[in-house]
Amino acid sequence: MRLEISTRKDFHYLVADTHSGSVQPVLGTRYVSRTKYFSGSYLFRMPPSPHRKALSHLRAVDPTLAAIIDRVGPCRLEARRTGTHYDALVRSIVFQQLSGKAASTIHRRFCEIYPGKRPRAHHVLATADDALRAAGLSRQKIGYLRDLSARVADGSLPLAHLGRLPDDAIIEHLVQVKGIGRWTVQMFLMFRLGRPDVLPELDLGVQTAIQRAYGMKQRPTPKDVLRIGEKWRPYASIASWYLWRSLENGDGQA
Repeated sequence: MRLEISTRKDFHYLVADTHSGSVQPVLGTRYVSRTKYFSGSYLFRMPPSPHRKALSHLRAVDPTLAAIIDRVGPCRLEARRTGTHYDALVRSIVFQQLSGKAASTIHRRFCEIYPGKRPRAHHVLATADDALRAAGLSRQKIGYLRDLSARVADGSLPLAHLGRLPDDAIIEHLVQVKGIGRWTVQMFLMFRLGRPDVLPELDLGVQTAIQRAYGMKQRPTPKDVLRIGEKWRPYASIASWYLWRSLENGDGQA
């Protein structure tokens, strides 16, 4: 049985199949009566998206990005609140220039070295290079982790106050650590602190997604990314998330 669903821009629904017991999200934004019965299924209204205001803005200012939003579906960007800021920075260093699966394996092995799988700065400083190498860390990354840990342990790099600082001040504060550059801090801002207006102009994924979505002959430069993305503010983080996801949904993976 075919169900005609008229479009609305601000609601999401779950479909519960009474035969199989499965519950599936209805991707996109659709409007129906609250409990419409059809062919053994019920539709339940989901809570409004926390990104609803951002999505409304992005759709209004950029038709190309609006098409990506429709194709990708609901935004699942959220900050990682577990652990400490130190944990998040350690993770970001481990993940640099690696695929997600490889980085996750190395990060897990690294954490397993320590009590409760929770490395502390003084623990890392006391760990022999051989043990860190055995976890899969390169000598370069070991140096980065030691520099971060030394600064945290001696108090020269306080982290507890970062959530109260503006984005630019956080970037300036953290780039003093070896191996932590602008891109790494931008990832920290987006995925640890949940800052909504971060545009990682140096990110190759963002550059590639823009090139393909906007039909550009060459990959855009960082300046091009900032120019194109100016209209996304103050929600550049959400736009960036959709650009990354577009590569996973057929727009960019070669």
